[in-house]
Amino acid sequence: MSRFSECFFLVFGQLAVGGAIGLAVPPFRALDRGFYRSSGGIFAGFAIAFVAADGLLLWQGHGIYGRGSLAFALWLAFTGLFVAYVAMLWGERARERARVFAATLLSGLIALAASGIGFLPPAFHGPAAWLYPIPFVTAAATLGAVATGMLLGHWYLIDLGLSIEPLARLLRFFMWATLVHLLVLLGFLAVAALTGGAPAAAATDLVTNYRILFLARILLGPVPALAIGWLIHRTLQIPQTMAATGLFYVAILFVMVGEMLGRLVLYQTGLPL
Repeated sequence: MSRFSECFFLVFGQLAVGGAIGLAVPPFRALDRGFYRSSGGIFAGFAIAFVAADGLLLWQGHGIYGRGSLAFALWLAFTGLFVAYVAMLWGERARERARVFAATLLSGLIALAASGIGFLPPAFHGPAAWLYPIPFVTAAATLGAVATGMLLGHWYLIDLGLSIEPLARLLRFFMWATLVHLLVLLGFLAVAALTGGAPAAAATDLVTNYRILFLARILLGPVPALAIGWLIHRTLQIPQTMAATGLFYVAILFVMVGEMLGRLVLYQTGLPL
């Protein structure tokens, strides 16, 4: 039961890391600092929620010094840095704040990779084992891009004179991140199938016994998210930021459904799809 919960709670950690990535996309000076305070606070809240849940599971399942304690320590460091960055947005120490943000991004990626490796089945070997953390990172980038885009769309209701470019830039990042994530998912499945042994057996199990789940994960996740992204692109050409924000809501639903199905694939087969 602990492993099942860990699979799904990881989405909160991915949202936190992805949110930090998303905040790095628009130029800092192009937006009011209030956007970074509010959005950064939301993503830092996801980090706090994940650390609280993961710490509770770690305590109940393995003891605080058991398996997973290193990853938990990395998540604690990431969360502390993220909270510190958000707090520094009320000050004027720009150079120190930039360093803390860079450390936040780096520590988040390391923590996410460490958590991903924690799900690696012992029997996995070769390229499937070496590439195992990558889908976790690309998923985080996609989640963060769509969530940050939705939050930035709301900011246009506050800053009426804001240029459309920051939102268009986030949309481009979301489209590329989603496309790369889709290719990573399919590529990892192909690598697992070609690796042989346990990875190939897991890939075969997915496309035979769990083929409906696999198809749903792809067709209800990144594929429709890309289609919605194209609609957002067309909407921003009008430009109509309110309609684009509404479409970001639809996009984040597809991305979240896809990732939740991906965590079910992870639990059932051990494949990080």
